[in-house]
Amino acid sequence: MKKKRSFETAAAQAGVGADKAFGAVSAPIYTTAIYRYDAFGKHRGFDYSRSENPTRQAAEKAMAELEGGSRALAFSSGMAAISAVMTLFSQGDHILCSDDLYGGTYRLFEKLLRPCGLTFDYADMGDPVAVAKRIGKKTRGVFIETPTNPLMKIADIREVARIARKRGILSIVDNTFMSPGLQQPLSLGADIVVHSATKFLGGHNDLIGGAAIVSDPALGERLHFAQKAIGAVLSPFDAWLLLRGIKTLAVRVVRAQRNAEALGVFLAAHPFVRKVFYPGLPGHPRRELHFSQASGPGSVISFELARVAAVPRFLNALKTVILAESLGGVETLITHPSTMTHADIPVEEQAAVGLTPALVRLSVGIENADDLQSDIAQALRKAQR
Repeated sequence: MKKKRSFETAAAQAGVGADKAFGAVSAPIYTTAIYRYDAFGKHRGFDYSRSENPTRQAAEKAMAELEGGSRALAFSSGMAAISAVMTLFSQGDHILCSDDLYGGTYRLFEKLLRPCGLTFDYADMGDPVAVAKRIGKKTRGVFIETPTNPLMKIADIREVARIARKRGILSIVDNTFMSPGLQQPLSLGADIVVHSATKFLGGHNDLIGGAAIVSDPALGERLHFAQKAIGAVLSPFDAWLLLRGIKTLAVRVVRAQRNAEALGVFLAAHPFVRKVFYPGLPGHPRRELHFSQASGPGSVISFELARVAAVPRFLNALKTVILAESLGGVETLITHPSTMTHADIPVEEQAAVGLTPALVRLSVGIENADDLQSDIAQALRKAQR
């Protein structure tokens, strides 16, 4: 039996071996739309790049290995990946979702898919008993974020996936915040893992991409059909960028997480910070649950300032930390969720889950930790004036 490669080795060698013609270590970028047939009815596994492309295929194989799946499908964005997954459901189906959901996912579900006949409800996925009670006769799937965006709520992947499997419904986990470097939901029983590959997988804020990974080959075939039919595929160049990003994923995750742990302690002790949401801190709700299914706390921290009115001053005073709508890159980014990433969620629904205008979300990068802390400290001082 072939020994499974370690995560670090699989990441570092992403795409190696993809070039069968010349043995290029870096997977070639196949910027072709079509492929010549050797004879009528005979080709070399590729006919049209919406269906298959060698560079995209190399990225897909790398992501499948990292997540411990049988197949991965690469898409033009994380939302394209989620949209393809939603084609597995039919009019009248009900999907139960995490109650603190990324704003773009909420927008897709509520503004586009609900009018088409799918229904969505939202629950605390860290409470399996409550989840079981919310699953009805028409429920066909559960959609989980853990930690959630941006309040870092922890879902119980094992138990929710077990309940879903027992009821004959699909369990889908958005693993963007953790990346396969820290959490592998398929090994915990989930059916499908989705990613915004723009974030930790790419890691350099230079591509837009998404992925869906499965264990079941039959489910993989269904998603491949959706990928081909919809056509929102990752371009060859972006697939190459993704492969290049994955090669440093293991070391980036470790460095960014170490920085985040230091900043989490600093923020938790700061008198102008009302509350910090980070699994790396003692007292974080369901911290033990998180560490039973993930190998680290990650590098995304959300925190509330003591006064809402101080938020603009704080954000405008930052010099090293960049105000931008993303996460998971080498640069440290900060976002104001209620007006940026989650603006499409009604204010009353934001308030219902605890998302306040005083909250900011910090995606910690790989810079020098002292530089980051100094920048945040001086911005907090200015915000108090």
